[in-house]
Parts: sequence; structure tokens; C-alpha cells
Amino acid sequence: MFTFLLVVHVIIAVALVGVILVQRSEGGGLTGGSPSGLMSARGAGNFLTRMTTILATLFIVLSIALAAVATLSRKPDTIDASLARPAAPAAPVPTGGHQPVPSQSVPGNAN
Repeated sequence: MFTFLLVVHVIIAVALVGVILVQRSEGGGLTGGSPSGLMSARGAGNFLTRMTTILATLFIVLSIALAAVATLSRKPDTIDASLARPAAPAAPVPTGGHQPVPSQSVPGNAN
């Protein structure tokens, strides 16, 4: 499924680039400035604008769909704990000897 969607995505991307490159900056489109062509300048401009809009919308929708499919199909079933670090040992408690007790401040005592 993912491979099929990816191939369709590439085809749409190539078609979108082709439609954009065919357009003229003046809006003439496929006519080349000649009114006797296959389409009039206005008709070709409208057609290419519609095709660009449709292909761009398909491209964005398919991009979102590919991201969703990739997220759902590539999610691991279990958590891999093979790289987990072992817990650090607790600090040893000194045995014997006198441990100093930290001084505590008592309210009202002027030390």
C-alpha cells in the first residue's frame, strides 16, 4: 500500500512540475501567443490554473496520507529494552565512625 501511494505521489509531483513549467508568466499558457492554436489564451490559462490547483491539492492530501500510513505501519509492537542501561548502584553507606550532624538553625537562637 505504501509503495503504491509513493509511486502515485511521484507521478503527481512530476505532473505538477510539468503543468507549472508549461504555463507562461503572462497567462497565455499552451498557445504561445497565437490565437489560432488549439485553445485560446484565456481557455489555456484557465485550464492550466485548474490543473495546477487540482494537482497541488492531490499532492498535499497524498503527502498527509503517506505520513499517516507510514506512522501506522512502522510503529513497533513492543519496546526494545536491549539498549537500556542497568540501574546505577546506590552509594555505599559508611560504617563506623562518627558522622557529623549538620547544624540546624533554631528560630530565636542567636548563634
